[in-house]
Amino acid sequence: MDAYKTPEERFEWLKTFDISYVRYFNKHWWTHARPDQLPPDSNWLVWLLMGGRGAGKTRTGAEWVRARVLGHWPDDEAPARRIALVGPTLHDVRATMVEGVSGLLGVHRDHERPRFEPSLRRLTWPNGAVAQMFSAEEPDSLRGPAFDAAWADEGGAWKYGLETWQMLQFGMRMGDHPRQVMTTTPRSCPLLKDVMAAPGTVTTKAPTRANADHLSAAFLEAVIRRYGGTRLGRQELEGELLEDNPRALWQRGMIDRARVDKRPQGLARVVVAIDPPASAAAASSACGVVCAGVNAAGHGFVLEDATLERARPLEWANAAIRLYERYNADRLVAEVNQGGDMVEAVLRQVNAALPLTKVRATRGKHLRAEPVAALYEQGRVSHVGIMGLLEDRMCLTEPGAMAGAGDMDRLDALVWALTDLMLTGQAGVPRVRLL
Repeated sequence: MDAYKTPEERFEWLKTFDISYVRYFNKHWWTHARPDQLPPDSNWLVWLLMGGRGAGKTRTGAEWVRARVLGHWPDDEAPARRIALVGPTLHDVRATMVEGVSGLLGVHRDHERPRFEPSLRRLTWPNGAVAQMFSAEEPDSLRGPAFDAAWADEGGAWKYGLETWQMLQFGMRMGDHPRQVMTTTPRSCPLLKDVMAAPGTVTTKAPTRANADHLSAAFLEAVIRRYGGTRLGRQELEGELLEDNPRALWQRGMIDRARVDKRPQGLARVVVAIDPPASAAAASSACGVVCAGVNAAGHGFVLEDATLERARPLEWANAAIRLYERYNADRLVAEVNQGGDMVEAVLRQVNAALPLTKVRATRGKHLRAEPVAALYEQGRVSHVGIMGLLEDRMCLTEPGAMAGAGDMDRLDALVWALTDLMLTGQAGVPRVRLL
């Protein structure tokens, strides 16, 4: 079928077959899925599919659940009757795994589609099979229920990864051969390492380009141009799980050890830092926007990474000021190396009374970042929750190799925020002394 690329060509090809074959072909996902979207040919317990962005991971997970419930796989296993659906949050489960374009409701035909009851966090199929929704923010919600199949999505982004996975394993106790599928963009974290190392796990990969027929050509061209050949591209586009770079300024362990779940109360100062695009015309450039605070003891907290991938001046100015107001920040900190007057003018256009600190880079990026990385190493900075893109960039950044790398805007904004809060001796907050 690969020789028939257009819908018209495929339609003509299908017309050469008996109608019963065409119905069979349309009914069974395994007859037209890509090889990397099909379960491994082995006696596996866990299938870990690590794929690039847009590689078709969600469709694969949804079709696997559909086939297991309806008994469509060409094997001797009994259809699944109790299924766990686990995602980073309940919103993610509903928006992506259930109601998404490639989610469970979308892949079923009308007569076989399950009934979705959001208030009960449940889907029920006409044949009596039931799927329950769970969030990795609530590992204990998996205590008690039993399953014979599970679909876990984006495990690399789970807040309580190991705890949630362990609770799920205790529930996989129904049927003769309970199985689980995890579909995720790879991220170096304890959960994925644990899953990969476990007996019975089979790991496969699906690169973004494998799904090119179903992706925007403009999107594919843009991400390959920006990230192709980079370490980040190998992870986000090729689906490779990369270990921490030993030469990087930050390691995931130092971030994870200090992480907190909730915003602390009574912060002494809060700032929003902006690393704006190089010029007012750079509408397609990213603008780094990071909010951070410090308590009276001099411990820093990164509250939110609100970086915009593409933004015109008024767009990033409004986004930064909304963040400033939401966190009741004390001031904005903006780099003005590129178009300093423009940066201030745009911010003042939105709010003329803003307290604004203009900072100008006089040293290289890595020289500015190293003292901030030292604060993390000493355990003096905590992230409130997981900030995947920012943390990925931090753990890819080597001294002396920062210029020109993708996603540097968000890291620059982080450095400016923590430098202002912890390394410049603002009144009322003790200046942090590097050990």
